[in-house]
Amino acid sequence: MKTTTPATPATTDAPAPLRAPPGRLVALELRVLAELPRFFLGTRTLDHLRRGDGHAVMVVPGWGLDDRATIPLRRALGRLGYAAYGWELGRNMGIRQGQRQRLVARLATLAAAHGGPVSLIGWSLGGVVARELARHAPTHVRRVFTLGSPISGSPEANNVTTLLKLLRKRPAAVDRATFDARRPAPPVACVAIHSKTDGVVAWRCSLEEPAAHTENVEVRGSHGGLIVNLEVLTVLAERLPRPPQPA
Repeated sequence: MKTTTPATPATTDAPAPLRAPPGRLVALELRVLAELPRFFLGTRTLDHLRRGDGHAVMVVPGWGLDDRATIPLRRALGRLGYAAYGWELGRNMGIRQGQRQRLVARLATLAAAHGGPVSLIGWSLGGVVARELARHAPTHVRRVFTLGSPISGSPEANNVTTLLKLLRKRPAAVDRATFDARRPAPPVACVAIHSKTDGVVAWRCSLEEPAAHTENVEVRGSHGGLIVNLEVLTVLAERLPRPPQPA
């Protein structure tokens, strides 16, 4: 696991055109079949990880998935001492009309119930949702963690569009202006967790721009397995207890 410092770029590699991950990385997404049982075995005991402080954490699922996909991670966070919640809005197809208001209200309720702001963890598209939620309700958000989320670079550098074509579904037109407006981090501490062997989203597109309140952390694993990745859990356990860090 490699961590970049907040004030420096996430990589010194030579720049390359931002394209969707190649076929060899798509094939490596099958690693999730091993990552899931490894996560269950590795979380049988959590004595080696830092205990939580009891604050509320909301986990937002990836594209097309619902809260069932985040159950293993939420259970592990609960055992570490956090009050872990799903987003409770069904399948994540992006923020639709009326959902932002419902999420802001839910954040306010959780913050009031637990006596402080809520940490947000978003997997893939869920990270985009989490960042926008923090942008609209920063007083209710303690920290944002994104897991392989397409938050920077190019909106085309992912394999979701290809998947939609294979499923004979017409992908929505990309609004570049909206994408660019979302690139700056929201005014709360943000941790972007990414894997350079991500087979869905080009890893450079999962990085936060360098700032005092942003951090990029590299882990090993597949895109689909980031939600059940032991290195990701370690990063979360280390950083969740940290006090809020506004921009």
